[in-house]
Amino acid sequence: MSTDVTEKQTLDVKGLNCPQPLVKAKKALQGVPVGSLLEVHATDPGARDDFASFCRSTGHELVEQKEEGGAFIFLIRRKK
Repeated sequence: MSTDVTEKQTLDVKGLNCPQPLVKAKKALQGVPVGSLLEVHATDPGARDDFASFCRSTGHELVEQKEEGGAFIFLIRRKK
């Protein structure tokens, strides 16, 4: 049995348009411990490309990206 627990915080930015979901996620990531996860829920279709690009350029890991219930859900692991 593993005792390695990864903390996860959730950020709801549904209803916000570009660039607000990304701006709020950047700020929220500052409060997430390195190695922990931020789950972002967004409805802006542009967020799909924005979050993938953001993770590539900042070094954070985009662990998962899915669409569920009319929202886009991004799971980001803070790397630094």
